[in-house]
Amino acid sequence: MAARRPGSPASRWLRPSTLLLLAAVLFAASPSARALRFDLESGHTKCISDEIKVDSMAVGKYSVVAPDPSYPDAQLPESHRVSLRVTSPYGNSMHYSENVQSGHFAFTAVEAGDYLACFWAPDHKPPVTVTFEFDWKSGVMAKDWSNVAKKGKVDMMELELKKLEDTIKSIHEEMFYLREREEEMQNINRQTSSRMGWLSFLSLGICLSVAGLQLWHLKTFFERKKLL
Repeated sequence: MAARRPGSPASRWLRPSTLLLLAAVLFAASPSARALRFDLESGHTKCISDEIKVDSMAVGKYSVVAPDPSYPDAQLPESHRVSLRVTSPYGNSMHYSENVQSGHFAFTAVEAGDYLACFWAPDHKPPVTVTFEFDWKSGVMAKDWSNVAKKGKVDMMELELKKLEDTIKSIHEEMFYLREREEEMQNINRQTSSRMGWLSFLSLGICLSVAGLQLWHLKTFFERKKLL
């Protein structure tokens, strides 16, 4: 079979813009993620982090899973409770709840970085394992598209196009955000290299000074002993 030349049209169909659009389509068309399930021992803490950009919406909901299917959700044992605190990258509290079976939170990020959600279960004797489900979404995934469709009275095709548009905007903003982070890291690397250079010169100066003082001390010692 004849090989394709590098300059042929068939070898240039995967352009960056095409790949970006394809990724956006697959992301928008993919089914919504299911809640994650975790096991937490009483008296212990489990933390989950999510990197969120400034002005991005974040929503989450959590619920304790019944230890036995025969338990009604409203009558779980007292040992099966969790507490949750969500904090921003700078340590500001975004949500707090204590000894609950379920709950939810929503906030708009005012700081860029890793937001931390820490769950802990009250100490219990004998120890028990609390299973809970946690669903945390941010950005485009946090938008309630069913309400958007109801309020705007749009059909499914238009709704999918709106999803795709918001997804492409989110990817575009993410690229700029990553570029800003890259510039910040480069600035930090340059500052670190500059400081290390000055530290090296300072260390060299100190070593030369100590060597000079030692030579001066030895010279005066030998002159005093009349060995020189």
